[in-house]
Amino acid sequence: MTRQYEAVYVFDSTLEDAAINDKLGRFHGLLGNPGDLQVNHWGRRQLAYPIGRRESGYYAVARFTAEAATLPEYERAIKLDDGIVRHLITLYEHELGAPPMSEEELALANRRREMEDDEDEE
Repeated sequence: MTRQYEAVYVFDSTLEDAAINDKLGRFHGLLGNPGDLQVNHWGRRQLAYPIGRRESGYYAVARFTAEAATLPEYERAIKLDDGIVRHLITLYEHELGAPPMSEEELALANRRREMEDDEDEE
């Protein structure tokens, strides 16, 4: 059974972009051939707290569908790679944020906003 996953990688910021792309390609190759693979590169950012001597890292987020049986080897390869500072693999269930509003909820919210604007003008 295939499930949808999301993986967040924090690479060592001293790695070049080509090396990071090569590593991502190698990792995702271990998953078989995920046709729905989406990789979002966030780039170099400061870490929330120092990890060892590192103060910054290169962030990348990937979404993919994979068999659960392929994940242990995939995660093992990530753990053994010295270029990865941190990683997190989770089940991807839905987009973050508030659920979409119905037409009635949108109309009610607009009326409330208009009423608040009228009160502010007085």
